[in-house]
Amino acid sequence: MARLEQVITNIVDIFLEYADDDGKKHQLNTEELKKVLEKEIQSPELKDKINADDIGEAMELLDKNHDGEVNFREFCRCVSVLAKCYYNKKTGKGVKRGKGKEQEAEEED
Repeated sequence: MARLEQVITNIVDIFLEYADDDGKKHQLNTEELKKVLEKEIQSPELKDKINADDIGEAMELLDKNHDGEVNFREFCRCVSVLAKCYYNKKTGKGVKRGKGKEQEAEEED
């Protein structure tokens, strides 16, 4: 299987593995989301972006439709944000490189 194809199938498989289906569509409740974050994200730089210890905050960030659960679309948004963070780390993008003149002037006031 090609690498990108493997990534796509892994995202779907991980979501389905953790999303307990209690007679409704597949969604992650708070406890299931906590398990995903604790078990499936190991690198410190990614763990810092979504803190499994503060699951309420993570749930609030991910649950865009405010139904108390994370659906597959919201889960994909989470994966996308983590991928962007990793990309920025690898490329050095998004790193604050110093203060601009406007910031320095504001701080002096």
